[in-house]
Amino acid sequence: MLENFMEILRKNHRSIAFAEGTDPRIIQAACRLRDEGILTPVLIGNRQIIDGAAVRAGCDVRDIEVIDPHKYEHIDVMVKVMVKARNGKLTEEQARATLMQPHYFGTMLLKTGMVDAHLCGAVYTTADTVRAALQLLKTSPGNSMVSSCFILIREDDMKCFADCGLNISYEDTLDKKGNVIRSASDKLAEVAHQTAITAKAFGMDPKVAFLSYSTKGSGHGPEVDLMRDACYLFKKKYPEFPADGEMQYDCAVVPEVGQRKMPGSIVAGHANTFIFPDISAGNIGYKLFQYAGGYYALGPILQGLGGPMNDLSRGCNVEEVYLMSIITAAMGIFADRFKV
Repeated sequence: MLENFMEILRKNHRSIAFAEGTDPRIIQAACRLRDEGILTPVLIGNRQIIDGAAVRAGCDVRDIEVIDPHKYEHIDVMVKVMVKARNGKLTEEQARATLMQPHYFGTMLLKTGMVDAHLCGAVYTTADTVRAALQLLKTSPGNSMVSSCFILIREDDMKCFADCGLNISYEDTLDKKGNVIRSASDKLAEVAHQTAITAKAFGMDPKVAFLSYSTKGSGHGPEVDLMRDACYLFKKKYPEFPADGEMQYDCAVVPEVGQRKMPGSIVAGHANTFIFPDISAGNIGYKLFQYAGGYYALGPILQGLGGPMNDLSRGCNVEEVYLMSIITAAMGIFADRFKV
């Protein structure tokens, strides 16, 4: 799958901006992408600082484009676009000051079409990265929210976990009178749909499990209700994707357990796309697979966003930056694969 992405990117010129252009991990990954002819990197930051960091990292970045927000010649145009994107919530002066922050500047490079993709998060937090993305790129058509997932790979096994890095929990949206406008379960069903689409884009045949400490009513509580109701809505709205739940993880992946606990289910025992009840469970789960289970974790991959932009883990290494760059740029080329 990744080799396919790389070959297509080599044949279809794409550029990618890196907000944290002074970080040695970013510099090393950018040089590798350039040397292998996969992507054209654009580093955001001060040229002198980047050159010094590159020397210390053992890299030559003299032919890599560096854009300094403080010296960008089209900043006036970018300011006007940003003011419009924020619907008048910022003055031009405020927008100009905000654009001096590399993660906002990189997002605007993507929005204005100066680059084809944007990657951020080696230094900035997920909250910082996603805030800029939501304010400027917003959600893509057909989506009302943004979520994240991780692709977990070990040898010939691939799994998809969500949401492990963005939505902390799911709550009903109420109007001023306290009436439910949108239920928490409906939000989670949308996240599950986004995740199934991502799994399919990565070559998987999604079988979606809504995870819980309960299997079909063996336990009780609001978290169980959330997963059961979300699964019901998902199956009703998106019947093209096999799904079941609520279920425990052993029921989801062990065939004999799955058929004993949920006889007749085509998902139980064979799931590969896993929906967690909150960010705590999802984040702990993927990191257990990564560090204790020997899986390689790709992500967080942002879903439902109005442009090919992704977040990095602040603990990422050069290889992860390299691979996430390829995935992010490929999302732009294969937009239809990642579209609702």
